[in-house]
Amino acid sequence: MNKLTEYPTNKIFDRLIDNKSTNNYLNYISELRKRKTKEIYKRCLLLIEKGSDKEKIIGIDVISQFGFNPRLFQKRTLKIYFDLLKTETNKRVIESTLFGISWNNENITDKQLSIICYYVEHKSAYVRYALTYALCRIEKDKAIDTLIKLSTDRDVDIRDYATFGLGSQNELDNHKIRTALWDRVKDKDQGVRLEAISGLAQRKDKNIIEILKKEYSSIPYHNLSHILECIEYLNDKSFIPILESTKFEDKRFEEYGEKWIIKTLEKLQSN
Repeated sequence: MNKLTEYPTNKIFDRLIDNKSTNNYLNYISELRKRKTKEIYKRCLLLIEKGSDKEKIIGIDVISQFGFNPRLFQKRTLKIYFDLLKTETNKRVIESTLFGISWNNENITDKQLSIICYYVEHKSAYVRYALTYALCRIEKDKAIDTLIKLSTDRDVDIRDYATFGLGSQNELDNHKIRTALWDRVKDKDQGVRLEAISGLAQRKDKNIIEILKKEYSSIPYHNLSHILECIEYLNDKSFIPILESTKFEDKRFEEYGEKWIIKTLEKLQSN
């Protein structure tokens, strides 16, 4: 069986159009991005302009990280995305376009920002979720205000990523960001709470210490490294006896968990 790298470009496009597997789709898209030819880029533009919704999405997804990294034709790609949003109504195409913008949003203009923020009220959770990605790392008031609104969304995945965007994907520290993060500390979902706690810990908010201790006592193993990072951000020695007395109910995780805890203890004790 031939390796994907040996497939002709036409064959990969054909496979993408007929594809029904998420893993295969991502592999095909990644391979086309790596090839970095003008012919592939032009074919993607043709799909976006004249193709079916499925074909549009293929074109959008390929050029979003074309030649990554560095990305090629980035300025042109961004213009194509925003031209598409002027008329597009299919939620899956809009979703893909917003994800594409997320990879190319370093120099987004205020006008472009206003265009994507419009989707904060979109009825599709897929679109709103993609919007959280498009807004991450944009340190402008409108982007922050929209992420704050998304952090209260009824969909837990949207709340989670918007809170991550507010807390960990920018270096801004002001009252409205801290207030939004504190609101999410009360969230019923533990993942969202941890993102809020992490954002506050990164901002050295000492008021989160006691809440972090309470979360630590009930933390599932897969979130242990995340919460240990929060402890390291705060660098508060009151965590030392808590970490030293940690016991693992599931012995399968004991070895790895102890290694992570010892690493955090060493950091706390060395400061």
